Amino acid sequence: MMKKILLLAIGFLMTMTASAQFEQGKYYCNGSLTGINLSYSGAEKLSLGVEAKGGYLVADNWMALVMAGYSHDEDVDDKFAVGVGGRYYIIQNGLYMGLNARLVHGGSGYNDIMPGLELGYAFFLGKSVTIEPSVYYDQSIKNHSDYSKVGLRIGVGVYL
Repeated sequence: MMKKILLLAIGFLMTMTASAQFEQGKYYCNGSLTGINLSYSGAEKLSLGVEAKGGYLVADNWMALVMAGYSHDEDVDDKFAVGVGGRYYIIQNGLYMGLNARLVHGGSGYNDIMPGLELGYAFFLGKSVTIEPSVYYDQSIKNHSDYSKVGLRIGVGVYL
């Protein structure tokens, strides 16, 4: 019985800590690895990238984001991307869904606009630091079958 009460109290405290982080007026920064050899697209075998995000909670649970990234893709030129997006924290314990759009530029004149979806979870390691695994889908406007991508992203976020 005591174990159940203790677990319930810990779960309640974790929920309270997480909910305080998604309040209006907080800033957010994130660095992440993308692809991690788990992404898939028709034109690439290996894909590994890095991405930086900055955000601001414009309302409780609603975040506006800006992002920049670089990816190395085997058999395809390296790519640079900039974009904007938004994130909604579905439940107060850290589950979120994001929408974004990126302008992607690569060598050999490759340019693409890629709207995307992301579903992830913010695991709090402390009061303001998180580990954020997510799955994503980026839709290529230029060539859906070769450049659209499904993948895994793992990031470290800080809520200020």
